[in-house]
Amino acid sequence: MGNDNLKREADMDSDLQKSISLRLNRRGDRSNQSPHAKDFEVGLFSSGRVPQDYPMKIVWKKGFVQLVLVAGILWMLLILMALLFHIWSCQTSVSFLSGCSIPLANDPDKIVVPTGRTTDEIVKNISYVMEDEVPQNGSKSSPLFGGHQSWKQREESFKLNSNMKVHCGFIPGGGAEMDPVDIIYVKRCKFVVASGIFDGYDLPHEPSNISLRSTKLFCFLMVVDEVSLKFMRENGTVKEDNDGGKWVGIWRLVLLKYPPYDEPRRNGKVPKILTHRLFPQAQYSIWIDGKMELIVDPLLILERYLWRGKHTFAIAQHKHHRSIYEEADANKRRKRYARPLIDLHMKIYYYEGMKPWNSNKKTISDVPEGAIIIREHTATNNLFSCLWFNEVHLFTPRDQLSFGYVAYRLGESFKFFMFPNCEYNSLFVLHPHTREHSSPIEWVKQLDQLQNSNLKESRGGLGLFTPYPGDLDSVVLPNVTRTSKAG
Repeated sequence: MGNDNLKREADMDSDLQKSISLRLNRRGDRSNQSPHAKDFEVGLFSSGRVPQDYPMKIVWKKGFVQLVLVAGILWMLLILMALLFHIWSCQTSVSFLSGCSIPLANDPDKIVVPTGRTTDEIVKNISYVMEDEVPQNGSKSSPLFGGHQSWKQREESFKLNSNMKVHCGFIPGGGAEMDPVDIIYVKRCKFVVASGIFDGYDLPHEPSNISLRSTKLFCFLMVVDEVSLKFMRENGTVKEDNDGGKWVGIWRLVLLKYPPYDEPRRNGKVPKILTHRLFPQAQYSIWIDGKMELIVDPLLILERYLWRGKHTFAIAQHKHHRSIYEEADANKRRKRYARPLIDLHMKIYYYEGMKPWNSNKKTISDVPEGAIIIREHTATNNLFSCLWFNEVHLFTPRDQLSFGYVAYRLGESFKFFMFPNCEYNSLFVLHPHTREHSSPIEWVKQLDQLQNSNLKESRGGLGLFTPYPGDLDSVVLPNVTRTSKAG
Protein backbone atom coordinates (compact mmCIF):
# COMPACT_ATOMS: atom_id res chain seq x y z
CA MET A 1 0.00 0.00 0.00
CA GLY A 2 2.79 2.35 1.00
CA ASN A 3 4.70 1.48 -2.12
CA ASP A 4 1.66 2.26 -4.23
CA ASN A 5 1.37 5.71 -2.62
CA LEU A 6 5.04 6.43 -3.19
CA LYS A 7 4.72 5.39 -6.82
CA ARG A 8 1.65 7.53 -7.28
CA GLU A 9 3.43 10.60 -5.81
CA ALA A 10 6.45 10.02 -8.05
CA ASP A 11 4.20 9.83 -11.10
CA MET A 12 2.52 13.11 -10.07
CA ASP A 13 5.92 14.81 -9.66
CA SER A 14 6.91 13.57 -13.11
CA ASP A 15 3.70 14.89 -14.66
CA LEU A 16 4.22 18.28 -12.97
CA GLN A 17 7.76 18.58 -14.35
CA LYS A 18 6.54 17.69 -17.83
CA SER A 19 3.80 20.31 -17.54
CA ILE A 20 6.29 23.02 -16.52
CA SER A 21 8.63 22.02 -19.34
CA LEU A 22 5.79 22.10 -21.84
CA ARG A 23 4.76 25.60 -20.74
CA LEU A 24 8.30 26.88 -21.13
CA ASN A 25 8.57 25.39 -24.60
CA ARG A 26 5.32 27.00 -25.67
CA ARG A 27 6.90 30.39 -24.80
CA GLY A 28 4.39 33.07 -25.49
CA ASP A 29 1.35 30.87 -26.13
CA ARG A 30 0.24 30.92 -22.51
CA SER A 31 1.76 34.25 -21.49
CA ASN A 32 -1.48 36.08 -22.28
CA GLN A 33 -3.26 33.96 -19.72
CA SER A 34 -0.92 34.89 -16.86
CA PRO A 35 -2.21 37.65 -14.59
CA HIS A 36 1.38 38.42 -13.58
CA ALA A 37 2.31 38.89 -17.22
CA LYS A 38 -0.59 41.31 -17.64
CA ASP A 39 0.64 43.26 -14.65
CA PHE A 40 4.05 43.56 -16.26
CA GLU A 41 2.63 44.73 -19.57
CA VAL A 42 1.07 47.78 -17.94
CA GLY A 43 4.24 49.75 -18.54
CA LEU A 44 7.92 50.17 -18.08
CA PHE A 45 7.48 51.39 -14.51
CA SER A 46 4.95 48.74 -13.46
CA SER A 47 5.39 47.11 -10.03
CA GLY A 48 4.15 43.74 -11.31
CA ARG A 49 6.40 40.70 -11.03
CA VAL A 50 7.49 38.55 -13.94
CA PRO A 51 6.77 34.86 -13.26
CA GLN A 52 9.54 32.42 -13.84
CA ASP A 53 7.78 30.95 -16.85
CA TYR A 54 7.41 34.35 -18.66
CA PRO A 55 9.28 34.07 -21.99
CA MET A 56 12.49 36.14 -21.73
CA LYS A 57 12.56 37.12 -25.41
CA ILE A 58 9.16 38.79 -25.05
CA VAL A 59 10.43 40.63 -21.98
CA TRP A 60 13.46 41.94 -23.81
CA LYS A 61 11.43 42.93 -26.87
CA LYS A 62 8.83 44.88 -24.94
CA GLY A 63 11.44 46.51 -22.78
CA PHE A 64 13.43 47.62 -25.82
CA VAL A 65 10.36 49.11 -27.54
CA GLN A 66 9.42 51.03 -24.41
CA LEU A 67 12.97 52.25 -23.99
CA VAL A 68 12.95 53.54 -27.59
CA LEU A 69 9.66 55.36 -26.95
CA VAL A 70 11.04 57.06 -23.86
CA ALA A 71 14.23 58.02 -25.72
CA GLY A 72 12.12 59.48 -28.55
CA ILE A 73 10.10 61.60 -26.12
CA LEU A 74 13.27 62.88 -24.48
CA TRP A 75 14.75 63.71 -27.90
CA MET A 76 11.63 65.64 -28.91
CA LEU A 77 11.81 67.61 -25.66
CA LEU A 78 15.46 68.39 -26.38
CA ILE A 79 14.59 69.66 -29.88
CA LEU A 80 11.78 71.81 -28.46
CA MET A 81 14.17 73.31 -25.92
CA ALA A 82 16.68 74.01 -28.70
CA LEU A 83 14.02 75.78 -30.79
CA LEU A 84 12.98 77.92 -27.84
CA PHE A 85 16.60 78.79 -27.19
CA HIS A 86 17.05 79.65 -30.89
CA ILE A 87 14.15 82.09 -30.80
CA TRP A 88 15.57 83.69 -27.66
CA SER A 89 19.04 83.87 -29.13
CA CYS A 90 17.94 85.85 -32.18
CA GLN A 91 18.34 89.01 -30.10
CA THR A 92 21.68 87.96 -28.62
CA SER A 93 25.18 87.26 -29.85
CA VAL A 94 24.74 83.48 -30.25
CA SER A 95 22.69 81.54 -32.77
CA PHE A 96 22.09 77.95 -31.62
CA LEU A 97 20.80 76.29 -34.78
CA SER A 98 22.24 78.44 -37.54
CA GLY A 99 25.78 77.20 -37.10
CA CYS A 100 27.57 80.56 -36.73
CA SER A 101 27.72 83.50 -34.38
CA ILE A 102 25.28 86.39 -34.83
CA PRO A 103 27.12 89.33 -33.25
CA LEU A 104 24.11 91.57 -32.78
CA ALA A 105 23.99 94.32 -30.19
CA ASN A 106 21.56 93.70 -27.35
CA ASP A 107 19.70 96.97 -26.90
CA PRO A 108 18.22 99.00 -29.79
CA ASP A 109 17.88 101.99 -27.48
CA LYS A 110 21.67 102.18 -27.11
CA ILE A 111 22.41 102.17 -30.86
CA VAL A 112 24.06 105.39 -32.01
CA VAL A 113 22.59 106.42 -35.37
CA PRO A 114 25.18 108.10 -37.62
CA THR A 115 24.56 111.67 -38.64
CA GLY A 116 25.02 112.79 -42.23
CA ARG A 117 25.56 110.58 -45.28
CA THR A 118 28.46 108.51 -46.52
CA THR A 119 30.33 110.41 -49.22
CA ASP A 120 30.80 108.89 -52.68
CA GLU A 121 34.29 108.99 -54.15
CA ILE A 122 33.47 108.42 -57.84
CA VAL A 123 29.75 108.94 -58.52
CA LYS A 124 28.71 112.23 -56.93
CA ASN A 125 25.27 112.57 -58.45
CA ILE A 126 22.86 110.41 -60.41
CA SER A 127 19.85 111.47 -62.49
CA TYR A 128 17.41 109.43 -64.52
CA VAL A 129 16.21 109.11 -68.10
CA MET A 130 12.57 110.13 -67.99
CA GLU A 131 11.48 109.76 -71.62
CA ASP A 132 10.42 106.65 -73.49
CA GLU A 133 12.50 105.36 -76.38
CA VAL A 134 11.70 103.50 -79.57
CA PRO A 135 13.07 99.95 -79.98
CA GLN A 136 15.23 99.10 -82.95
CA ASN A 137 12.37 97.52 -84.87
CA GLY A 138 10.55 100.86 -84.87
CA SER A 139 7.52 99.73 -82.84
CA LYS A 140 6.61 100.85 -79.36
CA SER A 141 5.74 98.37 -76.66
CA SER A 142 3.33 100.16 -74.39
CA PRO A 143 4.08 100.75 -71.68
CA LEU A 144 7.85 100.30 -71.50
CA PHE A 145 9.10 100.48 -67.95
CA GLY A 146 12.33 102.39 -68.02
CA GLY A 147 12.55 102.60 -71.78
CA HIS A 148 14.23 100.21 -74.16
CA GLN A 149 17.99 100.65 -74.28
CA SER A 150 20.10 99.73 -77.25
CA TRP A 151 23.12 97.52 -76.65
CA LYS A 152 25.34 100.56 -77.12
CA GLN A 153 23.42 102.54 -74.50
CA ARG A 154 23.71 99.63 -72.11
CA GLU A 155 27.47 99.54 -72.57
CA GLU A 156 27.76 103.28 -72.02
CA SER A 157 25.82 103.07 -68.74
CA PHE A 158 28.71 101.14 -67.14
CA LYS A 159 31.22 103.95 -67.80
CA LEU A 160 31.34 105.84 -64.53
CA ASN A 161 31.61 109.59 -64.10
CA SER A 162 30.78 112.11 -61.40
CA ASN A 163 27.37 113.06 -62.76
CA MET A 164 25.56 110.17 -64.39
CA LYS A 165 22.24 109.92 -66.16
CA VAL A 166 20.88 106.39 -66.42
CA HIS A 167 17.76 104.43 -67.22
CA CYS A 168 16.11 103.44 -63.97
CA GLY A 169 12.41 102.75 -64.50
CA PHE A 170 9.53 105.03 -63.62
CA ILE A 171 9.02 106.86 -66.87
CA PRO A 172 5.63 108.61 -67.08
CA GLY A 173 2.97 106.15 -68.17
CA GLY A 174 5.36 103.25 -67.70
CA GLY A 175 3.45 101.61 -64.88
CA ALA A 176 4.26 101.42 -61.17
CA GLU A 177 2.48 104.69 -60.41
CA MET A 178 1.83 104.99 -56.70
CA ASP A 179 -1.41 106.15 -55.15
CA PRO A 180 -1.17 109.91 -54.35
CA VAL A 181 -1.97 109.29 -50.68
CA ASP A 182 1.01 106.92 -50.48
CA ILE A 183 3.32 109.37 -52.25
CA ILE A 184 2.54 111.91 -49.53
CA TYR A 185 3.05 109.37 -46.75
CA VAL A 186 6.45 108.01 -47.88
CA LYS A 187 7.96 111.52 -48.00
CA ARG A 188 8.34 111.25 -44.23
CA CYS A 189 10.25 107.95 -44.40
CA LYS A 190 13.98 108.25 -43.79
CA PHE A 191 14.40 104.72 -42.40
CA VAL A 192 12.50 102.02 -44.28
CA VAL A 193 11.76 98.34 -43.93
CA ALA A 194 10.30 97.44 -47.31
CA SER A 195 8.64 94.36 -48.72
CA GLY A 196 6.32 93.47 -51.57
CA ILE A 197 3.54 91.04 -52.48
CA PHE A 198 2.18 90.64 -56.01
CA ASP A 199 -0.57 88.50 -57.51
CA GLY A 200 -1.79 87.37 -54.10
CA TYR A 201 1.01 84.89 -53.41
CA ASP A 202 1.49 85.89 -49.76
CA LEU A 203 -0.07 87.62 -46.79
CA PRO A 204 1.93 90.15 -44.72
CA HIS A 205 3.75 88.66 -41.73
CA GLU A 206 3.88 90.86 -38.65
CA PRO A 207 7.47 91.52 -37.50
CA SER A 208 8.37 90.56 -33.93
CA ASN A 209 10.93 91.80 -31.39
CA ILE A 210 10.56 95.37 -32.69
CA SER A 211 11.51 98.03 -30.15
CA LEU A 212 9.39 101.08 -29.46
CA ARG A 213 12.24 103.20 -30.81
CA SER A 214 12.20 101.37 -34.14
CA THR A 215 8.42 101.56 -34.49
CA LYS A 216 8.77 105.33 -34.32
CA LEU A 217 11.93 105.58 -36.45
CA PHE A 218 11.10 103.17 -39.31
CA CYS A 219 8.37 103.09 -41.93
CA PHE A 220 7.29 99.51 -42.60
CA LEU A 221 6.15 99.66 -46.25
CA MET A 222 4.52 96.73 -48.05
CA VAL A 223 4.21 97.32 -51.81
CA VAL A 224 1.21 95.53 -53.35
CA ASP A 225 -0.83 95.36 -56.53
CA GLU A 226 -4.61 95.38 -56.84
CA VAL A 227 -4.82 91.58 -56.89
CA SER A 228 -2.88 91.26 -53.62
CA LEU A 229 -4.83 94.05 -51.93
CA LYS A 230 -8.09 92.28 -52.78
CA PHE A 231 -6.66 88.97 -51.53
CA MET A 232 -5.61 90.57 -48.23
CA ARG A 233 -9.03 92.09 -47.70
CA GLU A 234 -10.67 88.73 -48.27
CA ASN A 235 -8.23 86.71 -46.14
CA GLY A 236 -6.99 89.14 -43.51
CA THR A 237 -7.67 92.45 -41.84
CA VAL A 238 -6.95 95.62 -43.81
CA LYS A 239 -7.63 98.80 -41.87
CA GLU A 240 -7.93 102.28 -43.35
CA ASP A 241 -6.92 105.45 -41.52
CA ASN A 242 -8.49 108.90 -41.75
CA ASP A 243 -6.11 109.90 -44.58
CA GLY A 244 -7.00 106.91 -46.74
CA GLY A 245 -3.89 104.91 -45.87
CA LYS A 246 -4.26 101.13 -45.74
CA TRP A 247 -2.67 99.03 -42.99
CA VAL A 248 -2.13 95.40 -42.04
CA GLY A 249 -0.69 95.49 -38.55
CA ILE A 250 2.53 97.53 -38.60
CA TRP A 251 2.71 97.37 -42.42
CA ARG A 252 1.59 100.37 -44.45
CA LEU A 253 0.31 99.03 -47.79
CA VAL A 254 1.65 100.97 -50.79
CA LEU A 255 -0.44 100.31 -53.88
CA LEU A 256 1.06 100.17 -57.38
CA LYS A 257 -2.01 100.69 -59.49
CA TYR A 258 -0.57 99.65 -62.84
CA PRO A 259 2.19 97.03 -62.48
CA PRO A 260 4.59 97.44 -65.40
CA TYR A 261 5.02 93.74 -66.22
CA ASP A 262 2.75 90.81 -66.88
CA GLU A 263 4.94 88.45 -64.80
CA PRO A 264 4.48 88.78 -61.01
CA ARG A 265 8.07 87.86 -60.20
CA ARG A 266 9.36 90.67 -62.42
CA ASN A 267 6.91 93.14 -60.85
CA GLY A 268 8.34 92.20 -57.48
CA LYS A 269 11.76 93.49 -58.55
CA VAL A 270 10.47 97.06 -58.69
CA PRO A 271 10.24 97.66 -54.92
CA LYS A 272 13.05 95.18 -54.21
CA ILE A 273 15.76 96.72 -56.38
CA LEU A 274 14.44 100.25 -57.02
CA THR A 275 13.62 101.00 -53.39
CA HIS A 276 15.33 104.37 -53.73
CA ARG A 277 13.03 105.36 -56.60
CA LEU A 278 9.82 104.41 -54.81
CA PHE A 279 10.92 106.04 -51.56
CA PRO A 280 13.31 108.83 -52.61
CA GLN A 281 13.57 110.38 -49.12
CA ALA A 282 14.86 107.14 -47.58
CA GLN A 283 18.44 107.24 -46.34
CA TYR A 284 18.51 103.60 -45.18
CA SER A 285 16.41 100.64 -46.23
CA ILE A 286 16.09 96.97 -45.38
CA TRP A 287 14.35 94.90 -48.03
CA ILE A 288 12.76 91.56 -47.10
CA ASP A 289 10.80 89.24 -49.38
CA GLY A 290 7.06 89.01 -48.80
CA LYS A 291 7.26 85.42 -47.50
CA MET A 292 9.67 86.43 -44.72
CA GLU A 293 8.83 87.30 -41.13
CA LEU A 294 11.32 89.69 -39.57
CA ILE A 295 12.30 88.58 -36.04
CA VAL A 296 15.16 91.03 -35.30
CA ASP A 297 14.90 94.73 -34.59
CA PRO A 298 15.85 96.69 -37.75
CA LEU A 299 18.12 99.04 -35.79
CA LEU A 300 20.20 96.04 -34.72
CA ILE A 301 20.41 94.96 -38.37
CA LEU A 302 21.65 98.35 -39.56
CA GLU A 303 24.19 98.52 -36.73
CA ARG A 304 25.52 95.00 -37.40
CA TYR A 305 25.65 94.99 -41.20
CA LEU A 306 26.29 98.64 -42.10
CA TRP A 307 27.48 100.95 -39.34
CA ARG A 308 29.77 98.66 -37.38
CA GLY A 309 31.94 97.80 -40.40
CA LYS A 310 31.39 101.12 -42.17
CA HIS A 311 29.58 99.38 -45.04
CA THR A 312 26.87 100.91 -47.19
CA PHE A 313 25.50 97.79 -48.92
CA ALA A 314 25.06 94.34 -47.36
CA ILE A 315 23.54 91.13 -48.71
CA ALA A 316 23.69 87.49 -47.67
CA GLN A 317 25.74 84.85 -49.44
CA HIS A 318 23.76 82.17 -51.28
CA LYS A 319 23.40 78.92 -49.36
CA HIS A 320 24.55 76.61 -52.18
CA HIS A 321 26.15 78.50 -55.08
CA ARG A 322 28.98 80.94 -55.66
CA SER A 323 29.05 81.05 -59.45
CA ILE A 324 26.20 82.51 -61.51
CA TYR A 325 26.55 79.56 -63.86
CA GLU A 326 25.82 77.17 -60.99
CA GLU A 327 22.80 79.26 -60.07
CA ALA A 328 21.62 79.30 -63.70
CA ASP A 329 21.87 75.51 -63.85
CA ALA A 330 19.78 75.25 -60.66
CA ASN A 331 17.18 77.64 -62.10
CA LYS A 332 16.81 75.43 -65.15
CA ARG A 333 16.50 72.26 -63.08
CA ARG A 334 13.88 73.83 -60.85
CA LYS A 335 11.98 75.39 -63.79
CA ARG A 336 12.34 78.99 -62.58
CA TYR A 337 12.32 80.42 -66.11
CA ALA A 338 12.48 79.27 -69.73
CA ARG A 339 15.63 77.16 -69.98
CA PRO A 340 16.79 78.40 -73.41
CA LEU A 341 16.41 82.02 -72.27
CA ILE A 342 18.50 81.35 -69.16
CA ASP A 343 21.18 79.85 -71.40
CA LEU A 344 21.03 82.89 -73.69
CA HIS A 345 21.31 85.20 -70.68
CA MET A 346 24.41 83.35 -69.46
CA LYS A 347 25.99 83.27 -72.92
CA ILE A 348 25.82 87.05 -73.11
CA TYR A 349 27.51 87.40 -69.72
CA TYR A 350 30.19 84.85 -70.57
CA TYR A 351 30.83 86.58 -73.90
CA GLU A 352 31.20 89.89 -72.04
CA GLY A 353 33.90 88.49 -69.76
CA MET A 354 32.03 87.21 -66.69
CA LYS A 355 34.08 84.22 -65.53
CA PRO A 356 32.82 81.53 -63.11
CA TRP A 357 33.57 82.30 -59.48
CA ASN A 358 36.84 80.95 -58.09
CA SER A 359 38.80 81.37 -54.88
CA ASN A 360 41.08 83.98 -56.48
CA LYS A 361 38.22 86.46 -56.79
CA LYS A 362 38.02 89.28 -54.28
CA THR A 363 34.38 88.50 -53.45
CA ILE A 364 33.39 85.45 -51.41
CA SER A 365 30.63 84.71 -53.92
CA ASP A 366 28.99 86.08 -57.09
CA VAL A 367 25.56 84.82 -56.02
CA PRO A 368 23.57 86.45 -53.20
CA GLU A 369 20.60 85.27 -51.19
CA GLY A 370 18.35 87.97 -52.53
CA ALA A 371 15.60 87.83 -49.91
CA ILE A 372 17.32 90.53 -47.83
CA ILE A 373 19.13 93.69 -48.96
CA ILE A 374 20.47 96.24 -46.47
CA ARG A 375 21.41 99.61 -47.98
CA GLU A 376 22.40 103.13 -47.36
CA HIS A 377 21.09 105.05 -50.36
CA THR A 378 24.33 106.61 -51.58
CA ALA A 379 24.73 107.71 -55.19
CA THR A 380 26.93 104.70 -55.99
CA ASN A 381 24.49 102.25 -54.42
CA ASN A 382 21.61 103.88 -56.27
CA LEU A 383 23.55 103.54 -59.52
CA PHE A 384 24.23 99.88 -58.79
CA SER A 385 20.52 99.31 -58.12
CA CYS A 386 19.56 101.00 -61.40
CA LEU A 387 22.05 98.95 -63.43
CA TRP A 388 21.01 95.76 -61.62
CA PHE A 389 17.38 96.49 -62.37
CA ASN A 390 18.17 97.21 -66.02
CA GLU A 391 19.67 93.71 -66.35
CA VAL A 392 16.56 92.19 -64.80
CA HIS A 393 14.42 94.29 -67.14
CA LEU A 394 16.50 93.31 -70.18
CA PHE A 395 16.96 89.58 -69.50
CA THR A 396 15.41 87.14 -67.04
CA PRO A 397 13.70 88.14 -63.77
CA ARG A 398 16.11 85.90 -61.83
CA ASP A 399 17.95 88.77 -60.15
CA GLN A 400 20.53 86.49 -58.51
CA LEU A 401 21.96 85.85 -61.98
CA SER A 402 22.48 89.57 -62.61
CA PHE A 403 23.85 90.75 -59.26
CA GLY A 404 27.36 89.35 -59.70
CA TYR A 405 27.59 90.57 -63.29
CA VAL A 406 26.83 94.20 -62.37
CA ALA A 407 29.28 94.02 -59.44
CA TYR A 408 31.88 92.66 -61.87
CA ARG A 409 31.31 95.51 -64.36
CA LEU A 410 31.54 98.22 -61.67
CA GLY A 411 34.64 96.64 -60.14
CA GLU A 412 36.24 98.36 -57.16
CA SER A 413 33.84 101.29 -57.48
CA PHE A 414 31.05 99.27 -55.89
CA LYS A 415 31.88 97.86 -52.46
CA PHE A 416 29.51 95.55 -50.64
CA PHE A 417 29.49 93.30 -47.59
CA MET A 418 28.35 89.72 -48.28
CA PHE A 419 27.71 88.06 -44.95
CA PRO A 420 27.39 84.31 -44.18
CA ASN A 421 24.13 82.61 -45.09
CA CYS A 422 23.73 81.18 -41.59
CA GLU A 423 23.33 84.70 -40.21
CA TYR A 424 20.59 85.37 -42.74
CA ASN A 425 18.72 82.33 -41.44
CA SER A 426 18.64 83.84 -37.95
CA LEU A 427 17.11 87.15 -38.97
CA PHE A 428 13.85 85.80 -40.39
CA VAL A 429 11.29 83.05 -40.31
CA LEU A 430 10.50 81.71 -43.77
CA HIS A 431 6.81 81.06 -44.53
CA PRO A 432 5.47 79.13 -47.54
CA HIS A 433 3.62 80.93 -50.30
CA THR A 434 -0.17 80.82 -50.11
CA ARG A 435 -0.14 78.94 -53.43
CA GLU A 436 2.33 77.59 -55.96
CA HIS A 437 3.94 80.30 -58.06
CA SER A 438 4.15 79.45 -61.75
CA SER A 439 3.86 81.06 -65.15
CA PRO A 440 3.75 79.46 -68.62
CA ILE A 441 7.19 80.71 -69.65
CA GLU A 442 8.83 78.74 -66.84
CA TRP A 443 8.05 75.47 -68.61
CA VAL A 444 9.46 76.39 -72.02
CA LYS A 445 12.18 73.94 -73.14
CA GLN A 446 12.79 75.06 -76.75
CA LEU A 447 12.97 78.53 -78.28
CA ASP A 448 10.49 77.62 -81.01
CA GLN A 449 7.83 77.21 -78.32
CA LEU A 450 8.03 80.98 -77.76
CA GLN A 451 6.56 81.61 -81.19
CA ASN A 452 3.28 81.41 -79.30
CA SER A 453 2.95 84.93 -77.88
CA ASN A 454 0.97 83.59 -74.91
CA LEU A 455 4.12 81.93 -73.57
CA LYS A 456 6.48 84.88 -73.49
CA GLU A 457 6.35 88.16 -71.65
CA SER A 458 5.24 91.18 -73.64
CA ARG A 459 7.13 93.84 -71.66
CA GLY A 460 10.04 92.16 -69.89
CA GLY A 461 13.09 90.38 -71.19
CA LEU A 462 13.09 92.27 -74.47
CA GLY A 463 16.86 92.04 -74.72
CA LEU A 464 16.59 88.29 -75.21
CA PHE A 465 14.66 88.92 -78.43
CA THR A 466 16.85 91.76 -79.74
CA PRO A 467 19.79 90.83 -82.01
CA TYR A 468 22.97 90.84 -79.95
CA PRO A 469 26.02 92.53 -81.54
CA GLY A 470 28.31 89.58 -80.94
CA ASP A 471 28.79 85.97 -82.03
CA LEU A 472 26.92 84.08 -79.33
CA ASP A 473 26.85 80.90 -81.42
CA SER A 474 30.53 80.44 -80.68
CA VAL A 475 30.01 80.67 -76.91
CA VAL A 476 30.28 77.43 -74.96
CA LEU A 477 29.10 77.83 -71.39
CA PRO A 478 31.42 76.51 -68.66
CA ASN A 479 30.74 73.10 -67.18
CA VAL A 480 28.87 73.09 -63.90
CA THR A 481 29.43 70.64 -61.08
CA ARG A 482 26.24 70.24 -59.14
CA THR A 483 27.29 70.51 -55.52
CA SER A 484 23.82 70.35 -53.99
CA LYS A 485 20.60 68.55 -54.87
CA ALA A 486 18.65 71.15 -52.97
CA GLY A 487 20.20 74.02 -54.91
